[in-house]
Amino acid sequence: MATTRTRAKRKSSALVENVKTIVYAGLIALVVRTFAFEPFNIPSGSMLPTLDIGDYLFVAKYSYGYSRYSFPFGWPPFSGRIFGSLPHRGDVAVFKYPPDPSIDYIKRIIGLPGDSIEIQDGTVYVNGRVLDEPYVPEKYRDHVSVQRETVPPGKYFVLGDHRSSSNDSRVWGFVDRKEIYGKAVFVYWPLDKIGRVR
Repeated sequence: MATTRTRAKRKSSALVENVKTIVYAGLIALVVRTFAFEPFNIPSGSMLPTLDIGDYLFVAKYSYGYSRYSFPFGWPPFSGRIFGSLPHRGDVAVFKYPPDPSIDYIKRIIGLPGDSIEIQDGTVYVNGRVLDEPYVPEKYRDHVSVQRETVPPGKYFVLGDHRSSSNDSRVWGFVDRKEIYGKAVFVYWPLDKIGRVR
């Protein structure tokens, strides 16, 4: 009888320990996903050849600080950004699609607040100088032109690396800083593409 009770206690104790382990692992994963890294899957070819359809990568949510878009379900709802640092030209950033914030987009930051941006026959000019873009091979360029405009305060001009197949700032305008919630930093799948996002 004592042996049966002992076995039952051990099983109960093991079950409780397993449940605790699962709960702790879930909490740790939630904290990491909320404050540090969020997985992201590339849905289209607009960032070719840098990122391909189906690539999986980690987005560093701490890179630019936290806005309400950094947290699950936009909670807590607050304005502005905390612990923020500014995005840099050339960063590959993930943000809320301005025409529909329920959709996440990924593009490269080209124009910073106050920059003059102009595109002539596919060539990008920033503050009157041709922007060196080694990440855009010739076969992914296009011949679109955009009249010169100045990036407003708190806004960013973004483009896809696959210029002839990208819905970006040339179409719908600037991205507000509060809508940018992370920087693409590391591809973890497929295995042959593991490495930093450049």
